[in-house]
Amino acid sequence: SLLDPDRFEGRFREEEHTRNYEGMFRRAIKEDLLTFEEKRLFPERIASTLNYQLSELENRLYEDVTRYVKDQFNAADRLSGNRKVTVGFALTSLQRRLASSPEAIYRSLTRRKEKLEARLQAEKLNLRGGGLTEDRTVPNLGEEDVEEYFENPAAEDEEQESEIVDRATAAQTIAELESEIQTLKGLEETAKTLWASHTDRKWEELSSILNDNPEMRGEDGNRRKLVIFTEHKDTLNYLVRKIGAFTGKPESIVSIHGGLRREERLNAQNLFKNDPEVHFLVATDAAGEGINLQCAHLMVNYDLPWNPNRIEQRFGRIHRIGQQMVCHLWNLVAPQTREGEVFAFLLRKLEEARQALGGRVFDVLGQLRFNDRPLREVLLESVRYGDTPEVRARFHERVEGSVDLKHFQELLDNQALAVDAMDSRRIRKIKTEMELAEARRMQPHFIESFFRAALKELGGEIYPREEGRYEITRVPAVMRSQDLELNSRMGVLMRYQRITFEKDKEIILGLPQAEFVCPGNPVLTAAIEVLLQRFGSILRQGAILVDDASESLEPRALILMEHEIRDGRRDANGQNLLVSKKLQFVEVNQAGKTSTAGYAPYLDYRPLEDSEVSKAKAVAEALQMRRDLESKAKTHAAQSLAKEHYEEIKKIREDLCTRTESEVRRRLTTEINRYDLRAQELRHREQTGGKPGRHNSAQMQGRADELRARLDKRLSEISLMRQVSPGAPHIVGAALVLPKKLLDQTAGHVPTAEDNDPDALARKEV
Repeated sequence: SLLDPDRFEGRFREEEHTRNYEGMFRRAIKEDLLTFEEKRLFPERIASTLNYQLSELENRLYEDVTRYVKDQFNAADRLSGNRKVTVGFALTSLQRRLASSPEAIYRSLTRRKEKLEARLQAEKLNLRGGGLTEDRTVPNLGEEDVEEYFENPAAEDEEQESEIVDRATAAQTIAELESEIQTLKGLEETAKTLWASHTDRKWEELSSILNDNPEMRGEDGNRRKLVIFTEHKDTLNYLVRKIGAFTGKPESIVSIHGGLRREERLNAQNLFKNDPEVHFLVATDAAGEGINLQCAHLMVNYDLPWNPNRIEQRFGRIHRIGQQMVCHLWNLVAPQTREGEVFAFLLRKLEEARQALGGRVFDVLGQLRFNDRPLREVLLESVRYGDTPEVRARFHERVEGSVDLKHFQELLDNQALAVDAMDSRRIRKIKTEMELAEARRMQPHFIESFFRAALKELGGEIYPREEGRYEITRVPAVMRSQDLELNSRMGVLMRYQRITFEKDKEIILGLPQAEFVCPGNPVLTAAIEVLLQRFGSILRQGAILVDDASESLEPRALILMEHEIRDGRRDANGQNLLVSKKLQFVEVNQAGKTSTAGYAPYLDYRPLEDSEVSKAKAVAEALQMRRDLESKAKTHAAQSLAKEHYEEIKKIREDLCTRTESEVRRRLTTEINRYDLRAQELRHREQTGGKPGRHNSAQMQGRADELRARLDKRLSEISLMRQVSPGAPHIVGAALVLPKKLLDQTAGHVPTAEDNDPDALARKEV
């Protein structure tokens, strides 16, 4: 859905949607992926369970809050429909916060008590008897909403969850609400006592990891980078304070949560990756997807998610392509709690399966079901009914049946059915294409030479460290200017602990991860933008290059052409949207004969040496090159290079548009029909006096209409995408290429076009 929101609109439903990922991705087990050299693409990953025992006060608070949650669930059983679901979600979230930290449960109980007290006062002012009016400030959840939250907790859902936890209640009368508030006051006092005592066995377990675990420091004794995941923002803030006090370096911690803007998240990610003084990233599941953190190989689940798929999502932040170190994950569990006992048993069985299956269990965690029920329901049942050994034994049987080796192997076999299988012929073809691309690409030593010179020119400071790796101690302010287009998307940092221009030196065991500086990298792009602003005009003045290998005495012009292809869409400036741009080289000799010069002919030439400048100047002044060099080069580019470029892009674009149109039309039409039907059902309920739910018919109809508009707009856009058209090639630079033999010959005669024309030489002899 990130690649194409329209093609994958809505949550996948087996009975409504088809799986067609053609042109999007291949699917395989991480541990089975190999490079073309048949090396493993991903390192091993190891998960460890660290059990800790609650203190007496912590255990008392746990039992008291759990009893409250159970009683409120029993009261909620008298409710029906979406209100029952909403109250159940609130109580589940409260129980999860209880296991998170003293900070999270204390703050949650306090907010809930205050919000319910405010509602009680409002109800008493209404003076409508003993019953409660409906609280319309509480979001109304359905079963599908809860399932979607646990499957994919979006960043914006964090605030909504807090609103529900604070307000949703099973109380139906003022008396019941007063009784619940009294219970909350007692719980709040116990939680406050625990919070004020600074007793926190879970934090003590984490601090012992930070202090005593040998994995936390490298061979040089410096602290390694660590990612810590929690479920709740209150706990996140608590951990940031505790770790800052523990290390004495608050500046060594960054955090990511749902309240941050995208730019702030990217900045936190960049600091964690590149700043040598930042060692800790504390995050909620807002960082669970879409963020690359392979600069670290250590992770702690301070809170375990009630969906095993999110364990893999979190672990996957560090277990990514480019990771060279064995990845370690520590899960903190309190087995004396009801849900902790289930977690401890589940994690023990997962470790047994991991050892038997070579670590491959993490790839299918999200598909685990327990008697066809999700893990959160098993955990919730353990909270509500797990008081006796007999009941707990049944939970163990249910978990064990879902994580035995046979079941895991079935899931792995199904996952390994690649959507897009690759036979040996296709692999050979891809290898050939990769080798060709490697030959054509801008080589690292040229990028390095350019960037180091550019940084020095602009006033930056860069120093060599390990072989092929550098440290930038100061990035010039002009490269960090907000005036640059680049910086509106991603900031350039003030310093970089390590950079490299060679991909294989990005990650080296025992050394800091380096920023890979290549085309598209922010710091390189910033340098290019600034230099073009200052010196772009020099490119069009031309240069003189020397060809050492040529046996000819004939000089020639090397013309740098730029060719663009655009489609029917318009950009912000009203121009047709750029689809593809190529730099192409044409050589023109003195006689006006043109030829394609290849992808990078300048690599075969060199600049003038000091001793050659005067000779080159004399040759250049004596030369009588054709006046129509530019028109000759443009004609050649239009008839040959531009035509090939256009035909290549035209075919790619036509295939893409045909496939995309079919899939977008199918998916959006299915979703439109679903919302239309839902709107019709809700409209009937509203007309017959049914109780309103979280959504009404107008909202559902509005959603259907919105998708219709999206479909029309997308089909129109696809039509414009098909309308690709080539522009005329234009010249962006040129060079005079002089053979070395010409410079070395005796001064005086400069060859003309006739000197290199056999027919002209024959006429002279006659």
